[in-house]
Amino acid sequence: MEFSEVVRRRRMVRSYTDEPVDPAVVERALEHATRAPSAGFSQGWAFVVLDRPEDVRRFWAASSDAAATPDGRDTWLAGMMTAPVVVVPCSVKAAYLDRYAEPDKGWTDRSEERWPMPFWDLDTAMAALLILQTVTDAGLGACFFGIVPDRELEVRRALGLPDAGDPHPIGAITIGHPAPRGTGASGSAGRRRRTPWTDVAHRGRFGAGWDG
Repeated sequence: MEFSEVVRRRRMVRSYTDEPVDPAVVERALEHATRAPSAGFSQGWAFVVLDRPEDVRRFWAASSDAAATPDGRDTWLAGMMTAPVVVVPCSVKAAYLDRYAEPDKGWTDRSEERWPMPFWDLDTAMAALLILQTVTDAGLGACFFGIVPDRELEVRRALGLPDAGDPHPIGAITIGHPAPRGTGASGSAGRRRRTPWTDVAHRGRFGAGWDG
């Protein structure tokens, strides 16, 4: 598949068939994820892969109250829980603080005040996008979603992560074979138009527009 086609076809899939996912696809997605850019080549990320039914069930039980009571599942959750694979990308802040305290970066401390943006989260998000694109290229579906804040501690413990700090889960990605369209919850993209790039690109300075 041409890259432009991968970009065009990528969408958030919210319901899956029971067909298993080829482990080679997951491994390729992880390999591609580690090709993401990272500040100072810090590579401050980790990926928790849940590809066994018991591990996937444990994730949903930790991340949602409805997972423990089937009658309480909403349409979105019911569809998402059919994914046979869940990948949890985690950022590792310490890798960046350590890297930029090295001699070639010129800093002598690990102060977070030097970071106006949390590049550990941004870079991990770019790695997550490469996972989504790789899955699309393989003809499968995926969905990136956030972890409910008041469930993060339960999720951390279910994944064997420390209660706080590094590694920090920035979200989760379901992976599987897409169920037929119309199955499961519909996304916002079905109700909102995609903004043309010419409406959001500005040549020269913000507000100039593209053709101004």
